[in-house]
Amino acid sequence: MSVVGIDLGFQSCYVAVARAGGIETIANEYSDRCTPACISFGPKNRSIGAAAKSQVISNAKNTVQGFKRFHGRAFSDPFVEAEKSKLAYDIVQLPTGLTGIKVKYMEEERNFTTEQVTAMLLSKLKETAESVLKKPVVDCVVSVPCFYTDAERRSVMDATQIAGLNCLRLMNETTAVALAYGIYKQDLPALEEKPRNVVFVDMGHSSYQVSVCAFNRGKLKVLATAFDTTLGGRKFDEVLVNHFCEEFGKKYKLDIKSKIRALLRLSQECEKLKKLMSANASDLPLSIECFMNDVDVSGTMNRGKFLEMCDDLLARVEPPLRSVLEQARLKKEDIYAVEIVGGATRIPAVKEKISKFFGKELSTTLNADEAVTRGCALQCAILSPAFKVREFSITDVVPYPISLRWNSPAEEGSSDCEVFSKNHAAPFSKVLTFYRKEPFTLEAYYSSPQDLPYPDPAIAQFSVQKVTPQSDGSSSKVKVKVRVNVHGIFSVSSASLVEVHKFEENEEPMETDQNAKEEETSQAGSKDKKMDQPPQAKKAKVKTSTVDLPIENQLLWQIDREMLNLYIENEGKMIMQDKLEKERNDAKNAVEEYVYEMRDKLSGEYEKFVSEDDRNTFTLKLEDTENWLYEDGEDQPKQVYVDKLAELKNLGQPIKIRFQESEERPKLFEELGKQIQQYMKVISSFKNKEDQYDHLDAADMVKVEKSMNEAMEWMNNKLNLQNKQSLTVDPVVKAKEIEAKIKELTNICNPIISKPKPKVEPPKEEQKNAEQNGPVDGQGDSPGPQASEQGTDTAVPSDSDKKLPEMDID
Repeated sequence: MSVVGIDLGFQSCYVAVARAGGIETIANEYSDRCTPACISFGPKNRSIGAAAKSQVISNAKNTVQGFKRFHGRAFSDPFVEAEKSKLAYDIVQLPTGLTGIKVKYMEEERNFTTEQVTAMLLSKLKETAESVLKKPVVDCVVSVPCFYTDAERRSVMDATQIAGLNCLRLMNETTAVALAYGIYKQDLPALEEKPRNVVFVDMGHSSYQVSVCAFNRGKLKVLATAFDTTLGGRKFDEVLVNHFCEEFGKKYKLDIKSKIRALLRLSQECEKLKKLMSANASDLPLSIECFMNDVDVSGTMNRGKFLEMCDDLLARVEPPLRSVLEQARLKKEDIYAVEIVGGATRIPAVKEKISKFFGKELSTTLNADEAVTRGCALQCAILSPAFKVREFSITDVVPYPISLRWNSPAEEGSSDCEVFSKNHAAPFSKVLTFYRKEPFTLEAYYSSPQDLPYPDPAIAQFSVQKVTPQSDGSSSKVKVKVRVNVHGIFSVSSASLVEVHKFEENEEPMETDQNAKEEETSQAGSKDKKMDQPPQAKKAKVKTSTVDLPIENQLLWQIDREMLNLYIENEGKMIMQDKLEKERNDAKNAVEEYVYEMRDKLSGEYEKFVSEDDRNTFTLKLEDTENWLYEDGEDQPKQVYVDKLAELKNLGQPIKIRFQESEERPKLFEELGKQIQQYMKVISSFKNKEDQYDHLDAADMVKVEKSMNEAMEWMNNKLNLQNKQSLTVDPVVKAKEIEAKIKELTNICNPIISKPKPKVEPPKEEQKNAEQNGPVDGQGDSPGPQASEQGTDTAVPSDSDKKLPEMDID
């Protein structure tokens, strides 16, 4: 069973797996642990990850990146409107009203949902994990920003389903970091002691998240979270891009923002410059050749000037830090450590701001890029039955207060109630009781829209069906269970109607569902009646039973099951198309490789093994094939390339075999010669009646001598013939024949000459003395192991007995 954690970043993704040795972040086919969150659509296939990243400029209109924040968002969403101008590809309004991504794929215009695009990326990460684990990957834990709303979370869950993954938990990025930090700590305070408070600051490429967590041994509790959903590394890149757009506009008269490719190139260079400035305070150059209209551009920047330009961004670092302490009702002195993760926390000014606020050195014990994915893999291992992991409980929080609204039957209008307050523990369930005579609807919404980084506070509508009055016409008691689940998604998970049945004491109570929850109450007298009491007046008894009620959900921006199945099917088709195209390309590359390899070797190591005429014919054939590859053979079906390679190998393989034979033949003849010499020595020793071989049978030795002479004659004959033979024709004797001759000679001679000498019995008198004296030290039966003084051996614990700090497979 696979255990996988996936960090789905805005710019890049990481995958970690749990193995017997612990948690390991795995590398993709480019031996890189970081996979760009990028997908490029071509006329025949999709490129995903690093292969797509290289096409950002060459195939700009069809290369999609930065789509993470479109999950669960309408096309009319102000955030989407703001992003539009920064994108090289087109976004469109889908029939559902959601944001779609428009590209040209397989030579036709296609609109994909954000879920489909994320599923493509997840499929790639799944494939990466499968190639390392060598087994199918299904179960996983995927990270999401802690500020994601229900609609965004459900959208990511749908993407995991399209990719064929079973997401055990959508984990908040800050909580994953906290788990990666806490689970290995051996010195956490005991459960009854005051917890250790740690602040986690994560500034990635697109957003900034802060959480404060309380740790005890085997326990992690998130106390509060705060965030700035748009402050991240890319905001700092944009400052540089805008500066150089303005500078190059004045200096070279270029309107950079009108050409998306030029803007993308400038963005890439500015990101590199930003990273260089983190490590270097001096003036740094920025130069781009043939930037626009064949103009080369150059400029300079230094850290001091850059920080001045970023003043307003740096001012946004502190508020979330202050907010998180206020929410948790903690002082700066209560904080044990401040852990920083995320690429943008490498900016010196950002580190300085955080450090200054808390008045302490920042802690960097976690891998800034991989902490999230490692936390997700640990959570997956905890949830998976395949691994034993140290007991560790995780309590997260609800990021925004959630309320329910309903129509009141008593007073006209609606009533509402906050069911989960901000920073309420999650996952969590509550039971609400309603008194109703008919079906009713509950409307869930976020009750503080001003704190929401999302335009619509609505979550969902839940209609409780089949509600009927009691038999006497009064309102029925309806119990509704509301829940924020492990994914951080709110739902009305169940509803049940309590039926009340009254009956006389001497009546048989009516049968009710055995599985229903029953409660019996007596309306008069004591429950503990004694059997010998005189008969009393009949008492009315009440029996209750519960009936489960169906609930209809209307979730905001939820994809229906039919569409989801269609997307799953389409993803399968696209994966198959990518696979077929890869096989076709591999077949084409194999032809090209063979052409180059043989052309080099014909004038190199194969030169002596091919005649002048054959070389000319073959060289011509190779040249023709090379030209064909760049002309008619540019785009052919796989089978055409397979046939073309077979055609070339018909000419090339005999030459290759002649070369290989000439390499192997001398070594094998030498081995056969050594073997013949060895047997000659044995025969000579036998004839000289040496002790070592005097026990061998004469008839057998004649057989050995005969076999040896025959082998020597065969070898000399073949060597003479081969020496007369030209290297440009097939050899007289093949390596396999020589190997067979060696084996034949060994099989005949070895059993004869390796016969053991018979043992000579000692005289009877010597044997008798030996028995009387008992076994000599070191001979005969050794005594059994001596017991230690205490009567037991002290066992030394082996490595396998020690409790591993991480995990071990069941």
